[in-house]
Order: sequence, then structure tokens, then C-alpha cells
Amino acid sequence: MKDPNKHYWLKSGSYTLMLNIQQLLFGFGSFYFLVRMLDKHGFGIWTLFVATTSIFEMARSGLIQHALIKFLSESPEKEKPKIITASYALSGILMSICIAINLSVAGYLSRLWHEPGLVPMFIVFNGVYILQGLLSQFQWIEQAHLRFHGILVTTMIRQGGFFLFVFISFLFHFHQSLMDLIYAQGICTGIGAWTEYYFVKDFLGISRKLHKDWMGKLFGYGKFVFGTYISAVLSGSVNQMMLGTLLSPAAAGSYNVSIRIVGMTDIPTNALGVIVFPQSAKRFAAQGIDAGKYLYEKSVGTIVAILFPLVIFVFCFPGFVVRLVAGDHYAEAIPMVHIVILTCLFSPFDRFFGVIMDSIGRAKLNFILLSSFISLTLVLNYFLIGRLGLMGCIYGTLIADGIVFIIRQFLLYKILKVNPLSPFIYAWRFYPEFIRNYIKPLLRKLPG
Repeated sequence: MKDPNKHYWLKSGSYTLMLNIQQLLFGFGSFYFLVRMLDKHGFGIWTLFVATTSIFEMARSGLIQHALIKFLSESPEKEKPKIITASYALSGILMSICIAINLSVAGYLSRLWHEPGLVPMFIVFNGVYILQGLLSQFQWIEQAHLRFHGILVTTMIRQGGFFLFVFISFLFHFHQSLMDLIYAQGICTGIGAWTEYYFVKDFLGISRKLHKDWMGKLFGYGKFVFGTYISAVLSGSVNQMMLGTLLSPAAAGSYNVSIRIVGMTDIPTNALGVIVFPQSAKRFAAQGIDAGKYLYEKSVGTIVAILFPLVIFVFCFPGFVVRLVAGDHYAEAIPMVHIVILTCLFSPFDRFFGVIMDSIGRAKLNFILLSSFISLTLVLNYFLIGRLGLMGCIYGTLIADGIVFIIRQFLLYKILKVNPLSPFIYAWRFYPEFIRNYIKPLLRKLPG
């Protein structure tokens, strides 16, 4: 019997992989030129601003995205206008709360980070945030109808347009203020939302009545995903905010350089995670815990094998990598990269723990662990940054990663009987299997 969702997962996986590639190219490209356009204080302020505002966007995605796609794809046509209307209402409520928080903390953060220009930046961002909400809502509705072309096009408009603005400014030495960067984001997002509307307008039927039961279903499904998303984005943002507060915005910018380098290693982990989630859910339902155990061990082992050569290279040549990525002005990031690259080896264990727990209905457990990790990181970094400066943030995060890693391995053993050594065995086997299955056949095809 054929899997009725096979077509969806194939297209969804391909779409997510292409989006990851876009984010790598445009996101890293924008960073590459911005870090050279702006002085260290300006880049640090931009880093702190983006870290703060990304929390609002991830809050909306976490609460609404998965629930909206799930219920739209599963429900009969007559229910879809009710679902869409409920999602708009839920999004509007959350957006109003986020804008209120944004306005209330703008003055405080500007004083905390000694940058008066942050207040108008946060105010203008509210307009960008509304446009982002429209674009995201349209994209999720398109995805629920198994269509992805518009999502790729409009994501390219939004991210690629901003990259083009930064690249041209750098190439022709146009001076751009941080406010100009926000205006550029708003214009690109607005064009993207207008374009996406034409891809999805046939599916935008709404109900004249707001059905609170659908609001409850959307919220009930999305609340733990919401918590996980917020925890995940905070784990990436909290260190930058603490450095900006306890040291300086320039210190946050230097930390961001190291995180950008490490973030490049997340592409294979995220891409494989898209494939593993549906397979894990399907196999767990059919075969029980043994299926989830095998998928976790095999997936983590494969990613560790892929990451290991990259980690070794960056660990041995951190100065070369930092100068290549950020130029000669961020020498203080070199010792940070030298240590923080080691956290990449925790990434597949963390990522696939969440994937497996979500697929077997343990999303609450994943949320609790992520929240605990953030709390532990906050406490450790608060004490270590004051004593060790920039490196205190790195050591604090590394210690928190190690403690949470041990807890996750214990839980995986209790729930799925996962052997902590098995991923490393699969990682070791990956290299001869790759040579046997791919390299040798390729060599045999070469002439001579």
C-alpha cells in the first residue's frame, strides 16, 4: 500500500533543502558584506537588534505554522475558511502582544546597549513585522495545499533582495545607516507578500464568523511547538544579548562572527532532519521503539561523520577561517571559534533528540529540556562572562551543552533503549560505506 503522504514529504523535503541553501547563500552573503561595511559597534548593534526581533518572528511561526498546515491539509474544504480565519485572529493577537512588548522594551534596550538609535529602529520594525506576518501566512497556506513554487520565489525576493541591497551598497561604497537596512527589509518583505498573494489568492477564503473552537485547536496543537521555537531562538540570542549588556555591542558582534561560522555546519543536520521526522513518525507507529532507536542512531552517526572533518579543519585553522569570513578586524573571534566549533558535535545529538521526541509525541519533554538548557546557560554565562570576558560565554555554553547532552542520552536510553556509543559506531562505518558505495563506482566509470 502506498503512503498517501509520500508525495508531500518528497516535495516538502526538497523545498526545505532549497530554502536552507537560499538561507546559506543570501544570509551568509549579507553577513559577509555587512561585517565589512559597518564598524564593530554598528555591526554589534545590528546583531543585537536582529537577535531581539527574531524572537517575535519565531514566536509567530512556532504557534501557528505547523498547526495551520496540519489542519488545512487534513480538513474538508468547507472547514478551511474557518481555519484560515481563526489563524488570522490568533496571529493578530500574538502580533499585537509582540508589538506592545517591542514598544515597551525599546527604550530600555537602547539605554542598556548605549544606542539611542535603537528606539526608532524598533518602532519602524513593527511595520516590517506586520508585512512578515502577511507573507508567512500566505506561504503556510500555500504549503498546506502542497504547492511550494511561490514560497521559493518570495523567499528569494525577501532574502535575495536584501542581499542585493547590501552587496550594491558595499560595491559602490554607499553609506547606509542601520535604519536604511530596516527600510530595505521592509521593501523586500512587502514585495514578497504582494507576490505571494498571487500564488495563493485562490485559497484565501475566510469565514464571516470567528470560530473559537478552531482557535482553540490551533493554539492547543501549537503551544508546545511555540515553546520549543522560542527556546531554540533564545538559545541562539541570549548569549549575544548578555555580551552586549555585560561587555559591549562590539563583543556581541565578535561572538556573532563565531556563531556564523559554526552555523554553516547546520545545513546537513537540518536537511536530514526534514527526512527523518516523517520516517520516524511513520515507523514508530508501525514498528514501535526499535524503529525510532535505529533512525536516531543512524542519523546522528551519519551527521557526526560528515561534520567531523569540518570541525577538525576549523579547530586546526581558526585564524584562517575567521579572516576568510569576517576580514582582519575580528581577531578576538579566533579563540572563540577554536572552542565553539566543538559544540557542532553536540548539534546532531540535540537536533535529532527533538525530532524523535516530537515524532513519538514527547514534544513537552523536548520543550522542558530546551528551557532547562537556556536557564543553565544564562546562569553559567552570567558568572563566567564577568570573570573571563568573551571566552566566558563560550565556556558557559560548552558546559551547558555537555550537561544537557548527558541528560538527553539518559532519557534516550530509558525511552528508546538507545546505546550512547551506537551513533559513533555508525559514524565510523560511514566512511568505508561511502567509499564502497559512491567513490569506487565513480572511479570505475572514469576513462582508463
